[in-house]
Amino acid sequence: MIKTNKDKIVMQSVGGKIHSPIISNPYRIDRNGVGKIVPATGGITYNYQIGDNCMELVGDHVEPGVSIKNQNDMENRALMVLSCIGNTAIIKSGDAKGAKGFVTGSHGGIDHTLIYFNEEILDKLDLDDKILIKAYGQGLEIEGYEDIICMNIDPLLLENIGIKEINGQLEVPVVTEIPAFMMGSGIGSATAFEGDYDIMTGDIEAVKKYGIDKLKFGDIVLLKDCDNTYGRDYLKGAVSIGVIVHSNCIKSGHGPGVTTILSSKTSKLIGRIDKNSNIKHYLNIE
Repeated sequence: MIKTNKDKIVMQSVGGKIHSPIISNPYRIDRNGVGKIVPATGGITYNYQIGDNCMELVGDHVEPGVSIKNQNDMENRALMVLSCIGNTAIIKSGDAKGAKGFVTGSHGGIDHTLIYFNEEILDKLDLDDKILIKAYGQGLEIEGYEDIICMNIDPLLLENIGIKEINGQLEVPVVTEIPAFMMGSGIGSATAFEGDYDIMTGDIEAVKKYGIDKLKFGDIVLLKDCDNTYGRDYLKGAVSIGVIVHSNCIKSGHGPGVTTILSSKTSKLIGRIDKNSNIKHYLNIE
């Protein structure tokens, strides 16, 4: 098993409220120039969860489960940056007070932090219910692999993924490997320690070739020649590992969103294809 500095990492409270969906213009213009009215970001999504196909739905940037946010920008930045995938989330108000779930990612642009709760809990939730997160994971390092940058993942979840050390490299189970030319919205961001960036889905042949059409919420994927260590950039030989956090999109340059969990400027990271590599399994979500 990989060794980390998890015992030195601070666990700290952050939180937010369930954020209602918002609409400015009713129409979203798809990549063919057609205006469509479809569900999108925010609120409580009842019928799509971690483990469900993120491509076969009618919507745009749909966030599975619960989307939370703070109205204060600096407080919301802390929520997004410090929350890590796999962190415990606790409902602190309303009919479901005391129930627990897990952080599943963060979504840039709309600046939401995404939470999984089971169906029974979802039915008890209301907009503006408060959710506290035990933020734990930023600052994580893997012993002997300091050139691999860890981000946005709970140390215990990282251990559960089943990463193997092979000849000085870390082998990570992933459902597919995505080439750099498929990455779109979010490239050039100053940091990958918050939010996500999108796999573009305008080219149907490429979508099928790389198995993107079969992606599920929570799938772990490898991004080839993608450097996410200090921002999001193209770099030959770099490797990043991430989690699918939101659905496919109808807009040009967009698609399913990836929140990064590991990145290296070198080939220290390699993938092992495992179609079941999804945080649902590693978090024991039924």
